[in-house]
Amino acid sequence: MTSKEIEANLELIVKDLNPQEFIYDLLLAYGISKTTVTRLKKGDANFSKIEGEILYKNKLFFAYADVDLHLKLENFAKEERILKQTPRFIIVTDYKTFLAKDLRTKANRDFLIDELPNYFDFFLPLTGAEVYQGSNDNKADRDAAYKLAQLYDILVQDNPAYQQNSHQLNLFLSRLLFCFFAEDTGIFDKKSVFTENLALQTQANGADVHEFLQTLFKKLNTKDGNFPDYLNLFPYVNGGLFSVNIQSPLFSAKARQLLLSCGDLDWSEINPDIFGSMIQAVADPEERSDLGMHYTSVPNIKKLIQPLFLDSLYQEFEKQTNSLNGLGKLIGRLGKIKFFDPACGSGNFLIITYKEIRLLEIEILKRMVELNTQQGLSQTLQFTNINLSQFYGIEIKDFAHEMAILSLWLAEHQMNKVFDVMLEGFGQSKPILPLKEAGNIVCANATRISWESVCPKNLTDEIYILGNPPYLGASMQNVVQKNEMSEVFYDFKNYKNLDYISIWFKKATDYIQDHNYLKYAFVSTNSITQGEQVILIWSYIIRKLEIDFAHQSFKWINNARGNAGVTVIIVGLRNFSNRPKYIFKNNLRIEVNNINAYLIDAENIIIESRSKPLSNFSAMFLGNAPKDGGNLLLNENDKEDLITSGFRSENIKKYVGSYEFLNSVTKYCIWINEIEYNEFSTNPIIEKRINEVIKMRNKSPKEATRLFSKVPYRFVEIRHKETESIIIPNVSSSRREYIPIGFLDKNSIISNSGSAIYDAQPWLFGILHSKMHMVWVNAVGGKLKTDYRYSAKLCYNTFPFPPIDVKQKESINQYVFDILDERAKYPEKTMAWLYNPETMPQDLRKAHQALDLAIDKIYTLTPFANDAERLAHLFKLYEVMTKQNTLFANEKKVRKGKMVIK
Repeated sequence: MTSKEIEANLELIVKDLNPQEFIYDLLLAYGISKTTVTRLKKGDANFSKIEGEILYKNKLFFAYADVDLHLKLENFAKEERILKQTPRFIIVTDYKTFLAKDLRTKANRDFLIDELPNYFDFFLPLTGAEVYQGSNDNKADRDAAYKLAQLYDILVQDNPAYQQNSHQLNLFLSRLLFCFFAEDTGIFDKKSVFTENLALQTQANGADVHEFLQTLFKKLNTKDGNFPDYLNLFPYVNGGLFSVNIQSPLFSAKARQLLLSCGDLDWSEINPDIFGSMIQAVADPEERSDLGMHYTSVPNIKKLIQPLFLDSLYQEFEKQTNSLNGLGKLIGRLGKIKFFDPACGSGNFLIITYKEIRLLEIEILKRMVELNTQQGLSQTLQFTNINLSQFYGIEIKDFAHEMAILSLWLAEHQMNKVFDVMLEGFGQSKPILPLKEAGNIVCANATRISWESVCPKNLTDEIYILGNPPYLGASMQNVVQKNEMSEVFYDFKNYKNLDYISIWFKKATDYIQDHNYLKYAFVSTNSITQGEQVILIWSYIIRKLEIDFAHQSFKWINNARGNAGVTVIIVGLRNFSNRPKYIFKNNLRIEVNNINAYLIDAENIIIESRSKPLSNFSAMFLGNAPKDGGNLLLNENDKEDLITSGFRSENIKKYVGSYEFLNSVTKYCIWINEIEYNEFSTNPIIEKRINEVIKMRNKSPKEATRLFSKVPYRFVEIRHKETESIIIPNVSSSRREYIPIGFLDKNSIISNSGSAIYDAQPWLFGILHSKMHMVWVNAVGGKLKTDYRYSAKLCYNTFPFPPIDVKQKESINQYVFDILDERAKYPEKTMAWLYNPETMPQDLRKAHQALDLAIDKIYTLTPFANDAERLAHLFKLYEVMTKQNTLFANEKKVRKGKMVIK
């Protein structure tokens, strides 16, 4: 719901005020569902039983009061019965005066109820559109974003042509933002000069606001010219921001008032690294409910830039701390480094990088001043050696591109002020006006444009590529993105299964290869280092580069309210060198010998899918696929009806897939051969179902499926064996410590949503249910979103397990029986419940831990300290076993005379 819609809803409420319905109408105005509001009316969702009060959990407390409103507001805000339900707002009204308190921010509002639409933004948290919290919660950013959201909506509504030319409106808003920032931060000589002249020189109805702005923008782009006297207070700005002639939109009285109210904010408190991302959401109605949620926190960005370049620059600073010559060279180096974000958005990474480099420069200059003083040398006035032209970016969205440029200008001005304060008397920043080009930010498609055309390179350049490119799994890519993938990976096999972000890895690898002073690091979902992705993209990368550092999986959470975060990795790459390599995990930095594509300290081994088990295991098969439109499947009632009709019960088998197994859902399937089908083909139930199967298969776009319409009585893919089996769900929640697996009898048909091992042995069940196997699956198996995706070829057949004797198998069997006994104590519970980390019975957990210890001891007598050690051990064993298998296979070929040795 947009700000304009909420405001319109509130205007209707106060226009036709109905005290009996007021609070319910208010909630509906902010997008609370009708179902919830109905439950509040009935009292089902109202946690207050006092007449005239509404206590809506986590949202608000509302009460009518006719006297002492302020006192009652404060008293309600302290009542335990109310606070227990954690409401965000306390509201008290007599339907004339309206009082509200935000319990999180402690902010109060006091106004006439007719003015409610003017305060709509105060209650935006009811929609979930919270900005961000904690030390980075800047009220100025939040207020400005919401005000601009209102202004944007009105301007688009009043100027339909701008919907077809969004670039003009984007550039127009960027100019307004600069003017607001300039008048509050000293870029313009007089504070509030823009807002005051806007108020004085334009009519209240807004009819001439566009003319005022058109003339002002022209003045800001002109060194000399004949302009009205009031405009002589404005300087020449230049820099490209005002150079393009655009048509300012028409303003209404309301739009003019909103523009003035924006000017009332204190823009000196704006954080360009945060604000740009927030304003990006203003111009995209689809992102409006997420206003403020695009902001990537500074600590998260530092996780990338510190190991990529900042740590080494500070190390060089420490090394040269007593050398004026060395410090001078470092200052010169800082002024030459190029920083390049090929998916820069509104510039978060570039802005934080710019600020950090400027802060380092200040520290170096301060040290040079100290050394000059100690050595009795004369001081020279210091200026920054760092220019915005060192910062490069590619951004596909026009408005984000404009915001990146503007935000870099704002960041430069803010850092100039820091420079002047910290080097007072010894340093002086260069005037920001007239503006210089604000970085080399290009509005283009990074997947198609040549990166070198944006950020040129030569063999002596020091360039750092960085950022957080778009993720998008293979199934989420649209037609355009799939075409982009085909262009970049035209010579790759199976590239269609790659994540979209792999484009950035491929292009960055090609860009930095054979240039020793170039590195890159990206934030990515951890899927890029798992499963098939490793085979498809990393086999290419690690032939050309090596991993410099890696943050293993962690939650990439910004400071926005309600965002769950996404599991990511950060990986940095470089050309081959002898410099140290580091893995970061749980706030620790560990120096390692090597970092492989799975981001562990092990050799560069890529686990490739196998058709047969590497270890001495029985074969695993994908389950049986009906491809029947559901017509060969039965529920309990269907089963009874079919038996009543004369169908044999032995031709009805249990049908078990991942969902059925995990959630204790009972299903059945018709399981007959050709002879049995001929016997029952006249059964009306069978006849109807078979006809539906024929129709469904004949409509299939796949020829193989259509062919099976000739045998409609059977599954398309049958792998079932008449033995006990082990079922492993192909997809399972990553929250679980263990993928739930189970034994099934010979009359259970495992569907193709699961994998099956026939002639099931308890000891094999134990191995697959162990921590060692789970560590392997987590590392080398793929992911469906964040869930485990199990496959025979990649998880089971590749799993390295040493040979064991009968006694060891019997020992494992006993641990398995202990686990099954613990499960049996909860016959009414599902597997999903038993293996939910929050509900898993303690005795079942202990039984698993005992099994884990027993399996670990088969690998090594020295206990593993953690999963990283387990995984490293598995990789080493995998390398040994694959070499042995290769040697054995070659020997067999030689013995058969099929290999010629030259």
